[in-house]
Amino acid sequence: MASIIRVAIVDDHPMVRRGVSETLSEEADIELAGVGGSAHDAIRIAREERPDLILLDIALPGGGIEAVEEIAKSHPDIKVVMLTVREDRATVKAALRAGARGYLVKGVDGPELVETVRKIHSGQHYVTPALAAQLLAEIDGAGPAASSIAAMLTEREQQIVTLLADGLSNQAIAERLGLTENTIKHYMTPILQKLGVRNRTEAAALIARTGSTTRRRR
Repeated sequence: MASIIRVAIVDDHPMVRRGVSETLSEEADIELAGVGGSAHDAIRIAREERPDLILLDIALPGGGIEAVEEIAKSHPDIKVVMLTVREDRATVKAALRAGARGYLVKGVDGPELVETVRKIHSGQHYVTPALAAQLLAEIDGAGPAASSIAAMLTEREQQIVTLLADGLSNQAIAERLGLTENTIKHYMTPILQKLGVRNRTEAAALIARTGSTTRRRR
């Protein structure tokens, strides 16, 4: 049996809290650990309830970004996911720098929300694909977005993505890194998810087009 994921929801709109709660409560492996409407509530819930994951709006009384920073500092084991209407790149980058593990835009459908909760609980990062693409597209090799996106990839994943962008096959990447082809295939799924692309071709094109900082880590 899968472990139960304890999720808290913090949003100052009661209807949003209710809708998200109802969506998550339909899943056998997700349990509601608390609800709140302010940054103070988020910090209190993190301290008292110790949920596995908190869905947090940015536009909270008291400051959503500030809440993320405090929770990341005091309870680094709790994963925070932003669920907000804000789509500007500056806000996304600020949330990631503050310690958010994921960024979702309100209006996301139920299955994607549930799947994202599960992915982030398992240790992955996730940014709504359209926003991830925007962030990558503005990378110039030194901007703050580069470090934010690069932080989503482990050192090994960065090595693989760099070689992928050079057009190498899985077998060639494996030979270059001294790994097996099956190991490269195992890495590929989380890499695609983190980059918000559907296949290795899109990943290679995206990295090659943006000049991602992974190329500087050879």
